[in-house]
Amino acid sequence: MLRSSFAYEAIETEYWIRSKNLRPEIESRVSIWRRIDNATFGIVYGAITVLSILMATDHEVENPLQIAVVLFGSVLAITLAKAFAGFLANALETGERLTRSDWREAWVHSAPTLAAANLPTVLFIASGIGVVSPQDALLTSQAVCVALLATIGARLGWVVGGRVSQSVAGAVFSGGIGLTLAVLKHLIH
Repeated sequence: MLRSSFAYEAIETEYWIRSKNLRPEIESRVSIWRRIDNATFGIVYGAITVLSILMATDHEVENPLQIAVVLFGSVLAITLAKAFAGFLANALETGERLTRSDWREAWVHSAPTLAAANLPTVLFIASGIGVVSPQDALLTSQAVCVALLATIGARLGWVVGGRVSQSVAGAVFSGGIGLTLAVLKHLIH
């Protein structure tokens, strides 16, 4: 069985939620934040991967459908590599045979990386069929990734510091990393 701290955290979180007898609306909010917390690694990894892939594209987007395929395909390949590497490393570490449930758990841990590419991919598909301009698809995709990073940074600041100022500092720092990558794309091309 895959020894993922994320699986144990999810179980502990569900137990904590049930033990507190929270009102359903509060329980729902706690559960949503816990899901985001558990997906943080993948979301950050995916957002930075998307920004990096977009950095390599030409400034003038000529074929948005091609970018959509390359973007989604690249992030999918990276996600599968991450899941497969974790799957195999766990087998070597534990010396146990791997099962389908182990593979499923490795995939669940890696899937948020792929989720970060969904909206940018849809934006480039929409651009390819003429719904939005290629430049708007590019800028909005970058903004989505920066917003994901800023949200994770804000959450981290709140959880670690417990104050709004810490949350803002976390958002500025994490969002700033994404913004730097987005700006670099425009400076390079």
